[in-house]
Amino acid sequence: MDVTILYETNGAAKTDYQVIENKDKSIAQLVRTLRKMYNSEQILFCFEDTGVYSLPLACCLSDNTLSYWQVPAIEIKRSKGICRGKSDKTDSKDIALYAYSHMHKFRPSSLSPKSIQKLRILFAEREKILRSLSSFERTKENQDYVPKEVFQCVTAINRSVLSQLHKALKLTETKMMEVIESEQQLKQKSELLLSIPGIGMQTAIYLMIATKAFESFDNWRQLACYAGVAPFPYQSGTSIHGRTKVHPLADKKLKSLLNMCAIVAVRYDKELKAYYQRKLTEGKPKMLTINNVRCKLLGRVFAVIIS
Repeated sequence: MDVTILYETNGAAKTDYQVIENKDKSIAQLVRTLRKMYNSEQILFCFEDTGVYSLPLACCLSDNTLSYWQVPAIEIKRSKGICRGKSDKTDSKDIALYAYSHMHKFRPSSLSPKSIQKLRILFAEREKILRSLSSFERTKENQDYVPKEVFQCVTAINRSVLSQLHKALKLTETKMMEVIESEQQLKQKSELLLSIPGIGMQTAIYLMIATKAFESFDNWRQLACYAGVAPFPYQSGTSIHGRTKVHPLADKKLKSLLNMCAIVAVRYDKELKAYYQRKLTEGKPKMLTINNVRCKLLGRVFAVIIS
């Protein structure tokens, strides 16, 4: 792990660079060294959000009650302006400079509760199992084109693998429900989410994962932006008059789940069904109306959770 320490001396900014192992022992040693040099209130750790690879650092800082700022890599990259070349050393310096120059945007990061961390890794495991199931089920497509004698050599293997995958899928979903049932707050929130027409169990679970049990977003508009369903204008002066549209930077999984929820909602929810049909009658595009329904669902989500 590459570390750049940015500090001021006589009004001038200076940097120190070092490389440490991304392990608890090395990170703890770095923390102890910095605490000897500075007060805890003077130290701010800033690093890219790299998922599981940044987790040891986040855990260590959280255990030591130190402030840290976990920033999406693309935000740091786009803040650098024109740059040529790339190395871990320059990247670590860029992160330090980003933290120094963007303190007005600082919002302390925090670890997800252990229950949310468990749900996250179980949900990811479920997604991998579903992809494997889809892949192995496609073996049947060869049955009508390959000679029977040839296809039989793989039938037993395919059937065995599919059986194991179905068992693993069921076990994973059971474990997810056990995590939810073991914590009253998660259980209550999941029940509230499931009371919304169109919201299913997997969407409810992913909503709690993405929002850290609804602690990381202040309102539904912020979540809509994160999910990629919030529309933004595209215009400038008198020459550019693009249509208002959603941005491709989004949580694609959440966006996909919300799309399925919206399709179900316009079938079974009387209010949303009437809204959907009215907008189509007015000549609004189908996908624009579906996106509006997705936003309405997120509004309902925050309404039931916050109430």
